[in-house]
Amino acid sequence: MSDKINSSKAPEPVGLYPHARKVGNLLFLSGVGPRVRGCKDIPGVTLDTYGNIIDYNIATQCRNVFDNVRYILEEAGSSWDNIVDVTVFLTNMKADFATYNALYAEYFKDNLPCRTTCEINSLPTPIAIELKVIATI
Repeated sequence: MSDKINSSKAPEPVGLYPHARKVGNLLFLSGVGPRVRGCKDIPGVTLDTYGNIIDYNIATQCRNVFDNVRYILEEAGSSWDNIVDVTVFLTNMKADFATYNALYAEYFKDNLPCRTTCEINSLPTPIAIELKVIATI
């Protein structure tokens, strides 16, 4: 049996899924992007009139993703320090990894969860980064 968790601070899911599910003392987060709750604009992303990305700021997106992960964790009764595993999806590893990795080092300097970073062609919305997180409660 698992409990579904939806955050009142993290952005609304873009599909049929909860922000997280609690199973025993583990918390599994759905993919978390940089969007802001209640807003259609994506921080750090400039779109043309057709919805195509014309420019983006990976640092802004990383910070927003980390904030959104924190919102979900805290509302679920966990915390940043309880993260045990992170899977990171980047749409442009060559251009964005160094910035992402430097910010990751700032945010995770006191907690060193396992990490996997993958480059993918695209994400469901016009974003450049998404995190999949597992934490303890």
